[in-house]
Amino acid sequence: MSFSSRVKEELSRQISPARHCQIAEIAAILSLCGKIHEDEENRCSIRIQTENVAVARKYFTLLKKTFKIRADISIRRNAFLKKSRTYCVTVHDPQDALRVLEAVKLTDGQGRLAKERSMVRGLIIQNVCCRRAFVRGAFLAAGSISDPEKFYHFEIVCPSMEKARQLQEVIAAFSIDAKIVVRKKYYVVYIKEGSQIVEILGVMEAHVALMELENIRILKEMRNSVNRQVNCETANINKTVSAAVKQLGDIAYIRDTVGLDFLPEALAEIAKLRLEMPDATLKELGENLSAPVGKSGVNHRLRKISTIAESLREERGDP
Repeated sequence: MSFSSRVKEELSRQISPARHCQIAEIAAILSLCGKIHEDEENRCSIRIQTENVAVARKYFTLLKKTFKIRADISIRRNAFLKKSRTYCVTVHDPQDALRVLEAVKLTDGQGRLAKERSMVRGLIIQNVCCRRAFVRGAFLAAGSISDPEKFYHFEIVCPSMEKARQLQEVIAAFSIDAKIVVRKKYYVVYIKEGSQIVEILGVMEAHVALMELENIRILKEMRNSVNRQVNCETANINKTVSAAVKQLGDIAYIRDTVGLDFLPEALAEIAKLRLEMPDATLKELGENLSAPVGKSGVNHRLRKISTIAESLREERGDP
């Protein structure tokens, strides 16, 4: 089971105790994956379609607990994709459907469908707890979250810009900065920052998934920290080795051309010591001198030797 499916499975088993929160969650599900059918006699029926059995089970349970309605569930298989199933939860009874629509404010108060149905009424999501339920319902209906082991990405797909902006505003009420991008004919509300995805899981009250994501984030940060440290140490080692190779080359050139006695006494001593201890650090070289000096003193003497070697090469025309 994918991480996204595990999150939905966790959320599907969570039922808000307050009726107004249940209605907010139903409103979100209806808004993003529900359809309202009205026949010639103005009788309504409600249907939602989903490929996730957890979402279908949650919607069925919400209808039963909130309105004492027993909806019908049907399963359809995709003829081309044998593993793909579509779950349909339908409220056929016009009176039951009307009760649901009135509760989510999709009627005009006189038993008729409201003309404007692109937005969920603000009254439904005025409380903080209802906003949490709304985001939870929206994610169950049309959301997904990537495997955090690979990358961080949370999204909810909306059928219109109005619905996407409303969802964005509800999420912003929790100090989470969600973005909107157009993908084909849909409007996707998304979050890419790991810490904010953790926060949105907290908003939806997916506590198990939140802890799993936090653990993965901690491990990834530790691995990145170790990798940075190893890369830094490797770079320092390479730099030290390259410097030592150049020092040995310069000293060997002076020895083979004019002899090390050509150098002043202090430089000759460090040159001979470097040849004897090719793998030693600057600190070790300084400690083994007759009159010990620090790293900067050793480095200064070796740079002088390199300058002398360069001058000799120029005089002799050697590369």
